[in-house]
Amino acid sequence: MENKKSKGILERLNAGEVVVGDGGYVMQLERRGYVKAGHWTPESAVEHPEAVRQLHREFLRAGADVIQTFTFYCSEDKLDISGNVPNITGAQINEAACDLAREVANEGDALVAGCVSKTPCYATSRSETDVKAIFKKQMDDFLKKDIDFLIVEFVDHVEEAVWAVEVLKTSGKPVGATLCISPHGDMEGVPPGECAVRLVRAGADIVGINCHLDPMTCVRTVKLMKEGLEKAGLKAHLMIQPLGFHTPECNLGGYISLPEYPFAMESRAMTRWDVHKYVREAYNAGIRYIGGCCGFEPYHIRAIAEELAAERGFLPAASEKHGPWGAALEMHTKPWVRARARREYWENLLPASGRPTCPSMAAPADNYGK
Repeated sequence: MENKKSKGILERLNAGEVVVGDGGYVMQLERRGYVKAGHWTPESAVEHPEAVRQLHREFLRAGADVIQTFTFYCSEDKLDISGNVPNITGAQINEAACDLAREVANEGDALVAGCVSKTPCYATSRSETDVKAIFKKQMDDFLKKDIDFLIVEFVDHVEEAVWAVEVLKTSGKPVGATLCISPHGDMEGVPPGECAVRLVRAGADIVGINCHLDPMTCVRTVKLMKEGLEKAGLKAHLMIQPLGFHTPECNLGGYISLPEYPFAMESRAMTRWDVHKYVREAYNAGIRYIGGCCGFEPYHIRAIAEELAAERGFLPAASEKHGPWGAALEMHTKPWVRARARREYWENLLPASGRPTCPSMAAPADNYGK
């Protein structure tokens, strides 16, 4: 499928532009009935392309500048373990996902990012040769489809992420690397700053954080990565695609250690106004690639684009159906609802959970990674 991109990812970031990422796929598609929880594999790119295409389109309409391939956990070893797709190969999924992402990206001015994630092979063998072979196989599928750049994401051991970057860099394409770690560091205790240094020295052009913890926590972690790079005299663009749920526990293992994971996370969901606050904090921290991961729905991505409308110079198409800061509520028949058509109301609202016997925080499982 033809690549109709205008400027590449590094051209945009080098020019100081803000790049809006897309949102979460596996959790959103699980809720819609196209992904099996526990497996979290992306075979619906082949089985139900219309579902993946629709979610891509919703993110594009909401303002996303990048459409990521729906290839999470699409390494052959993960597919084999899941047993969920005996008649579909990883190559088939990767290629179908690339075609879907390109089709939708070409409907706007979006880029396509080919994405790899952590492998079961690393957890079981720690074999650099075997892990790199898995990443290369997936990368080769992406290169057949001429994706615009590559991302390694959702990795909680910096060593594995470094191996991925070293492989992806051989493509000649720009490479982004996002870890799913807390401010405490990766699962081996490597601090965020040192993680960033290792990734950049391996060849990453863009580094940051994705998933596992809430936006403000992820901003804190990216700030630590930035400090580490500055101390080492290194430069890279900064990227953030956090979890769309509140995780004030800030535990090492992130939300998958919470008792609500994965089927009762709704009470922790971010509001669109929470996203506005997150985006401004991220922008002020010098982060210019700003998106979301699990729990980030299209309206959250629209909130990113709306918060950054002045910096980007335009609003997304989805804002045609959304009054800034609730402005459209001025037409409501109820006076108390009309009174909410103002920024001050939404910025200062403390939302109730509606669950009087529920705690505000939980006790995460303490054996993650052990």
